[in-house]
Amino acid sequence: MRKRTISLYVNSSAHQVEIGPRTTLLEVLRDELHLTGTKNGCGQGHCGACTVIVDGKAVRSCIYKASRADGVRVETIEGLAENGELHPLQRAFIEHGAVQCGFCTPGMIMAAKALLDANPQPTDEEIKDALQCNLCRCTGYTRIIQAIRGAAEGTPPQIPTAESPLTAVGRPVPRPDARAKVTGQATFAADLYFEGMLHARVLRSKYPHARPLQVDASRAKALPGVVAVLTAEDVPGAKNHGLVRPDWPVLAYDKVRYVGDAIALVAAETAEIAEQALELIQVEYEPLPVVTSPQQALAPDAPLVHDGGNLLKHIQVRKGDAEKGFAEADVIVEREYHTPSLDHAFLEPEAGVAAVDVEGRITVYVGSQIPFDDRRQIAASLAIPEEKVRVKATQVGGAFGGKEDISVQIHLALLAQATGRPVKLVFTRQESLFVHPKRHATTIRLKTGATRDGRLTAVQAEIYGDAGAYASLSEHVMTRTATHAAGPYDVPNVKVDCYAAYTNNVPAGAFRGFGVPQAAFAMESQMDILAEELGLSPFDIRRKNALRVGSTTATGQVLRESVGLLETIDRVEKEITSNVKRETSNVKRETSNVKRETSTIENRKPVLSEAEGSKIENRMAWGVACAYKNVGLGGGAPDCAGAEVELTGDGRAIVRAGAAEVGQGLVGVLALVAAEELGLPYDWVEVLVADTDQTLDGGATTASRQSFITGNAVRLAAQRVREAVAQAASEELGAPPDRLVFKNGRVHAFCYKTGWGRPSAANGGKESISLAQAVALAKGEGREVRASVVYQPPKTVPLGEVGDMHFAFGYATQAALVEVDTNTGQVEVLKVIAAHDVGRALNPLAVAGQIEGGVVMGIGIALQEEFVMEEGIPKTTSLARYRIPSIERTPQIVPIIVEDRAPEGPYGAKGIGEIPSIPTAPAIVNAIYNATGVRIYSLPATPKKILGLGTRDKGSGGPSP
Repeated sequence: MRKRTISLYVNSSAHQVEIGPRTTLLEVLRDELHLTGTKNGCGQGHCGACTVIVDGKAVRSCIYKASRADGVRVETIEGLAENGELHPLQRAFIEHGAVQCGFCTPGMIMAAKALLDANPQPTDEEIKDALQCNLCRCTGYTRIIQAIRGAAEGTPPQIPTAESPLTAVGRPVPRPDARAKVTGQATFAADLYFEGMLHARVLRSKYPHARPLQVDASRAKALPGVVAVLTAEDVPGAKNHGLVRPDWPVLAYDKVRYVGDAIALVAAETAEIAEQALELIQVEYEPLPVVTSPQQALAPDAPLVHDGGNLLKHIQVRKGDAEKGFAEADVIVEREYHTPSLDHAFLEPEAGVAAVDVEGRITVYVGSQIPFDDRRQIAASLAIPEEKVRVKATQVGGAFGGKEDISVQIHLALLAQATGRPVKLVFTRQESLFVHPKRHATTIRLKTGATRDGRLTAVQAEIYGDAGAYASLSEHVMTRTATHAAGPYDVPNVKVDCYAAYTNNVPAGAFRGFGVPQAAFAMESQMDILAEELGLSPFDIRRKNALRVGSTTATGQVLRESVGLLETIDRVEKEITSNVKRETSNVKRETSNVKRETSTIENRKPVLSEAEGSKIENRMAWGVACAYKNVGLGGGAPDCAGAEVELTGDGRAIVRAGAAEVGQGLVGVLALVAAEELGLPYDWVEVLVADTDQTLDGGATTASRQSFITGNAVRLAAQRVREAVAQAASEELGAPPDRLVFKNGRVHAFCYKTGWGRPSAANGGKESISLAQAVALAKGEGREVRASVVYQPPKTVPLGEVGDMHFAFGYATQAALVEVDTNTGQVEVLKVIAAHDVGRALNPLAVAGQIEGGVVMGIGIALQEEFVMEEGIPKTTSLARYRIPSIERTPQIVPIIVEDRAPEGPYGAKGIGEIPSIPTAPAIVNAIYNATGVRIYSLPATPKKILGLGTRDKGSGGPSP
């Protein structure tokens, strides 16, 4: 391949670089210049993470040929800050909370800079237009728009209010890792480079179900530059891995069960050579019949995906007597709902690096949600003790449950062990889409009964969940679908049968909401149908049945505290009532020839007839939905987390916790907790997370558990450190330890009369000493200024046993205002009001960001996202085909923080990571019905379904669209 040298001027530095005819600017920046702030999220120009500025214009460097940059000026994120001073955009992104995982952030900022350089005062629409090619999966775009406007106009951040903040906790503060992310200094796994590093690729199955009869890798091994080729026979230890059931082959040996199954691994001197080697590996297959749905899987004559049978788990929920409950009902609604397979679409594809030291100890650098479980599974497959494996977290570019299972970890460790050299493996976007577990596709048959006054009498559900080829976390996810099938309501009689079945589709596993979004879509649709049948407001029927203190959940758990659902309902209804007239006028377009009508939240008869459809182009209406979601694993599962807090000689603190930071803001939460307990400024606390050598096991970053569980571990560890220091400072200040106050990095002797420090003759008139002095005194007395705590939350019991299945729940109500073009079926979400009971908002800025991001993810679930497979073959091969919401679809989002304190949580906090994405889709679907009279039973609510296949539901049933 013919190469040539180009002159590249990057951030005021000149470079001579040798390139080939297909070399991209992104490859030059990352691989040659090691300017890794510019990210590769797709390699196809679909995500914008690679955005840089070339001669004043924003370009996507992954599809921009390097030859075009010869002699031109290139700006990357690394060049924005000057002499340590951040660019106004970088400052604004930090202050407005526009940074979460940070993977998309450099590209966003560069696109925004190009806009502001050309247009210093852009409108919101101009911002959206300029950033339409830049995707973000975390933030929901709202704070990105606000940050750009803030940089241009100096507008302050918009932060929802929180009740009675403490000294540190409850105050809106930027993330401690935000500066690294806005400057491109944050290190993700694909950003790592080691001396002598090899590059890996994985050969995957061509068939969704087959027997590999022979694997011939001889030609690949002979290719110059190939260092190792491994197949199943080269795995020295456990042949399978799995979080719950070890049924997923490290490398296929008996069968392939989906197209993502790994057949062989290659490590080579370059990625190009490794890719060539894959093409030289010959595999002879015996194709087998393909199982494509759980219903097919459970048929008596179905082909077996696994020898033990296709039924992975039958989950049963029983409360009261469902038959008796339906006999007492005046109205019974029966419907069938369908939800598709969905992809996490985190912007950072799976990646990692493994290195081996002279003693054979392996370190795996990876962005993972469960580093200690990674270590366990790596060690098992390599047949070495866990102590010989270290898993060290890099930054994680989004996860949402999709980085809980093993992806690159074992493969990298095997290759590092085999070659004795560092090895890097980075998935392509298509590989990521094909390989990692998805949200479960479900069929939910739901029967709901109520009395004339709207009181629910019974709920019965039959649920089929597509687990895909391997177990992953399916039995736990589908258990949540089953236990939440009756919604956040006090229903006296519940009967649920849920079947998780193996198929030859891509495996399904954890995804934000963990099975509850599917159940919420069905139940919240039922609630609106019932409300219309009974002539009730959707708010009234929900309020009448809402869980509250003293209620009993579908699993028989009596709720004794922290049940803020009613307040979320009231706050959303109040917001709509007080703003509906103003908002209706604000969202109307200036169009003279289009008739528009707006429905309030009250249900009404269908309005879209064939005659009307030809006359009325746009209708607006509100829809509402409620949700609840457990905090923590529950069900009797071990759910502890460890943390260590240490005071340093300069009076600062270090927190070490095994939990993973995946963009949700955990490092900021832990810093706030330690700052609160030790009386330190927030930025005096350093947080180290997810390193199996340096931290205690924090368990999985899942189930909205880390603020509660690791937060409590840090709180208790910090208290122990404070007590030790207080004992040492007591004599110096002439006051008992319990009279000392830790504030602003100092230890004060407390005086009840003044409420502050007081001088004492005994200590020479000292009112306070610095925390650094107190630490020195403690060390001089031999006291430990470091403490570790493993926090165990309140006991829970398995499903079916008497007691609490979960120790806490979050609650939410959302309302969506939509506009439907009744000629095209296009739906625009104009506004979402989202009230969430979080217990206590430890950081209101981060809580608002989680709500906004979850809402936009919910919009995708409602209107456009679907991972399509045909006969086990994925048809969704790129982000462009998967279609997550872009910035152009960003509605006005009104986050409302409700704080019904959980006594056991840190300062009353619960969790917020998952629940914001749960009620959004049903609220939108209900709004579509209120606007058009078309009831959607199968997500997503596409224009085709709204216009052609939607059922005009008047409560009488009918086929699903």
